[in-house]
Amino acid sequence: VQLQASGGGLVQPGGSLRLSCAVSGTSFSQNVMGWFRQAPGKERELVARITNGGTTNYADAVQGRFTISRDNAKSTVHLQMNSLKPEDTAVYYCNTRQPWTYAWGSWGQGTLVTVSS
Repeated sequence: VQLQASGGGLVQPGGSLRLSCAVSGTSFSQNVMGWFRQAPGKERELVARITNGGTTNYADAVQGRFTISRDNAKSTVHLQMNSLKPEDTAVYYCNTRQPWTYAWGSWGQGTLVTVSS
């Protein structure tokens, strides 16, 4: 499985970014997709996930500000991030797992999001 995250950058507090992740080597439309982030000195955490049926779940810290979506035709998952805060600064990763397991796959290269004035 190959995961290629993109779309990160430097943004001011209150701004927006849209992350994308292109996925190959797996049955994308059947899988659960997730976005994770890891801030300096902290453990990686799940930010949002979307099931193969389109059901979404979010971490409390991003609820109402972030939106995860998927495009099965393009094997791509997106994370729309609005009202960004300095504490959202992190490397963001996407990952995938089959719906009948709880184990996420190997990690690809993430994309750095920096929220700063």
